[in-house]
Amino acid sequence: MNLYVRYFDHEFLAKTVDEALSFLTSIDEIKLESNAAVRISTFLNSSNLYPFRLKVSYSNYVLFLKTEAETLEQFKEEEALRKEQKPDRVSTMADRKKTIIDALNEEKIGWWDASLLFKRVITMPETGKCKYTDTRFRVKLKASSAMDAYNRIIEHLQNRPDVDNRSQFPSAKSSSFEYTYLGEDNTEEEIK
Repeated sequence: MNLYVRYFDHEFLAKTVDEALSFLTSIDEIKLESNAAVRISTFLNSSNLYPFRLKVSYSNYVLFLKTEAETLEQFKEEEALRKEQKPDRVSTMADRKKTIIDALNEEKIGWWDASLLFKRVITMPETGKCKYTDTRFRVKLKASSAMDAYNRIIEHLQNRPDVDNRSQFPSAKSSSFEYTYLGEDNTEEEIK
């Protein structure tokens, strides 16, 4: 397994950790920490196939990718082929987001069972300091859509005196908001 190494517009295909280190030390603005060789070697010998980033300054990183390519040109050809196939995934993600938004806005007047996990600010009495605590709020309510249910829950929580206004609420599109349509005419027994 070889390493593709990139720092901004500097790039190199290294066959060993020593070659990668030699390439990095040839770039003036890079200052390597003493454990850089161990970290690069650990990445290379691991089963991890995800990219590895090595911090080389306050806000700059060197990118490492494992590859079977023997030359930089071969690596770039393989990447170009992979990117040609990537638009399908991007459009799938866009379609998925659109589907989520469509589901939230689909008009279904009736009863909804909705649950929201939010970060609630709790003041600790012994220190007077605040901390965020995951808090689940679940309710059955009448709404015209899942988005309407979400908006009504947020409005309710923001107006409650026991919920600090610094609390953080998730997006309706996130997995922290769950909902189920119960129907138009649920009886009181069904809406406990």
